[in-house]
Amino acid sequence: MISKDNLRQVIYEQRQKILGKTIIRKIDSILVDCPEVLVISGVRRCGKSVLLQQIRNSREERDYYLNFDDERLIHFTVEDFQTLSEVFTEDFGVQNSYYLDEIQNINGWERFVSRLYAGGAKVFVTGSNANLLSRELGTFLTGRHVTHTLYPFSYVEFLKARNTEFTRDMLYTTTGRATLLRLFREYLMVGGFPQYVFYGNDNYLNSLYNDIIYKDVLVRNKLTNEQQIKELMYYLASNAAHRFTYNSLTKQAGIKSAETVKSYVSYLESTYIISQLNKYDYSLGVQLRSPKKAYCIDNAIINKIGFNATDNLGSTLENAVYIELQRRGGDVFYYAGDGECDFVVRKGIKVVEAIQVTVSIDDVKTRKREIDGLVEAMKVFSLGEGLIITFENEEDITLEEIGVIHVIPAWKWMLQV
Repeated sequence: MISKDNLRQVIYEQRQKILGKTIIRKIDSILVDCPEVLVISGVRRCGKSVLLQQIRNSREERDYYLNFDDERLIHFTVEDFQTLSEVFTEDFGVQNSYYLDEIQNINGWERFVSRLYAGGAKVFVTGSNANLLSRELGTFLTGRHVTHTLYPFSYVEFLKARNTEFTRDMLYTTTGRATLLRLFREYLMVGGFPQYVFYGNDNYLNSLYNDIIYKDVLVRNKLTNEQQIKELMYYLASNAAHRFTYNSLTKQAGIKSAETVKSYVSYLESTYIISQLNKYDYSLGVQLRSPKKAYCIDNAIINKIGFNATDNLGSTLENAVYIELQRRGGDVFYYAGDGECDFVVRKGIKVVEAIQVTVSIDDVKTRKREIDGLVEAMKVFSLGEGLIITFENEEDITLEEIGVIHVIPAWKWMLQV
């Protein structure tokens, strides 16, 4: 059992911490004000704690806060939650708002949160393991919680971090467009992890990566084969946006079993560091059996962790578009028939968007390939419009009896929020 004095030391020292450089992160006020438990999830150090503090500072009741990602709480157990409640009440009086950061570190946390909710409290929690959160929320908090997934900075947020507030005027001036393009090129390289954006310290990025591999993958899943996990992650980061099968990964990572590879990829995905993209098919079985594509949570992972012997502008561009699609919501797939379409977006039961991503369509062969794959998807899903996202090209292509293909620079598309 942890003592009240030890808890107080952690609570009061955490209250003195200064956030440092940051920007305001967006979240729907309905999620903040609703009575359900608000779960803020996402990869480590994408800004969940900062968002939690911003929410906390906007509310009258703000004293019941604790970050469990603290080595002094390593022996904290579910029984200690009662002691924590007593300390909160003794020191700050009766309040009904709780802010519990990285609570997934405590086994059984969902029982405590469920009890708080049943007692009429508004509870905010953060976590960085998708599998643990979904499993635990599904046991005691079904129908009692709402979830907000936070990502590293979007391009719009990156502009703010670079002290550039986007206005529509910038789209129509030479200086404005040049600034937006220059900063977008930087965004594709630097990515959006807040502290890395602000300070550019490669050691920080390496520390983040190692924390994810060691704490969230190896330790949490009781694995000892560190080298295989690193080899697997290295390959996926080096081949973002490319198709793979679990069998093909066995050779690349030196792992004998495809089932073991599947488990390892699942562990990595649960930390949000990678995502697997399925092929769209009306048959779920075909989806599961078809090759997948891997994307990283942030381009900094690709550029600093992966192997890039040549210019990887195409991969980083497609990766950035994928993360932006995830940020905007909807179910994302790739389409493959006679040709291929990089992304199709489904909302509800209907596919509503078909999107190609390519650096340029100036080359005749590239232009034909991208248009043909997109047109095929437009026909299959009965879409009158399609989208080709490029680095700089911009035009509208009208095809009789098919529809219109909009060609737009990625930086401009990402500003359409």
